Amino acid sequence: MISRRLWVIVSSLLIAALVLAACGGGGGDAAQPAEQAADSASACPEPNPRMEVTSTELNLFVWTEYIPQDTIDCFEEVYGIRVNKDEYSSNEEMYAKLSAGAANYDLVQPTDYIVDLMIRQGLLQELDKGKLPILDSLDPNYLNLPFDPENKYTLPYQAGTDSIVVNTAAVETAPQSFADLWNPEYAGRLVMLDDSRAIIGMTLLTLGYDVNTTDPAQLEEAKVKLAELAKGVKLFDSDSPKTALIAGDVDLGVVWTGEAVVAQRQVPTVDFVYPTEGSILWQDNYAIPTGAPHADAAYAWLNYSLQGDLFWQMLEEFPYTNPNTAALEFAKTNHPELYDAYMNSTITNTPADALQAGHRIEDVGEATPLYDQVWTEIKGG
Repeated sequence: MISRRLWVIVSSLLIAALVLAACGGGGGDAAQPAEQAADSASACPEPNPRMEVTSTELNLFVWTEYIPQDTIDCFEEVYGIRVNKDEYSSNEEMYAKLSAGAANYDLVQPTDYIVDLMIRQGLLQELDKGKLPILDSLDPNYLNLPFDPENKYTLPYQAGTDSIVVNTAAVETAPQSFADLWNPEYAGRLVMLDDSRAIIGMTLLTLGYDVNTTDPAQLEEAKVKLAELAKGVKLFDSDSPKTALIAGDVDLGVVWTGEAVVAQRQVPTVDFVYPTEGSILWQDNYAIPTGAPHADAAYAWLNYSLQGDLFWQMLEEFPYTNPNTAALEFAKTNHPELYDAYMNSTITNTPADALQAGHRIEDVGEATPLYDQVWTEIKGG
């Protein structure tokens, strides 16, 4: 797909050609404004500050559909560094690859609950705060959280909730709780995240249990209940759950914040319901793996890609909850329509009572294999 920036350039050049044709291929004065417009359209923001980098490539291992192509294009343009990008659809997939010895990645995007495990196992290196002036641009509410006190290993990227999405035009009685999803009326119409901790956690909440329980009996009970729901799930999808919703292949389910926003833009009758049991709260982060071969490029990427005049694009392309104060301020001034939509949305701008009622998934230590076994049996069944 052509990036927005490239499309603007092409459009500008076409307009310039039409102007020249109308003027009979007129002189340089007539062409100059069009050339200036094209140059302006193609300009990427300058790094502020520009980092000293000797590496010539950067290897990203990131969530699928999570980084604007323009951000990659601009980084390659201003630094002359080639960006290689591998993607994953779950924290467990990312963790398995790194723990198996994949040492060629320079940046990963772990969600809060798996960060502590990765730190304990030596998979992440401590950040050099002296190389991260971008810290001043980040909202303090997303820093110093329990999974990484003092942000020794991570920087916040995006945040959000796992809540209920429903197309109110297709569903007569919209669910108000996770427990409602077991309604037989919804069978065959559900999309669920392919995310073991979120979906098992949701099921535990319907039983009145903690999302981080380590009790084998409670997990067994959750497995039995979730197996009933799974019979009516049309698909488990963490790549693009919005796609089936927009197409009308499913009518409701459990998805992430940004997926619901994009679906709602295409289908205005899509609604996002914060369940009575409380939503699952999460935060995705950037981290540098131990042994990263191009750490200098990783620091350059962190500072540049998170700049307010570049990171604002997330509001348009990947509209989750944005923890970047500078990006929001830039959007407020330069893209007020995006900023207003973000601030006025109860999906991206999560209501305070929904946050207070939410549950944050944590590392469950030695109970992790129990969760893995539950998920394997559910997906295999």
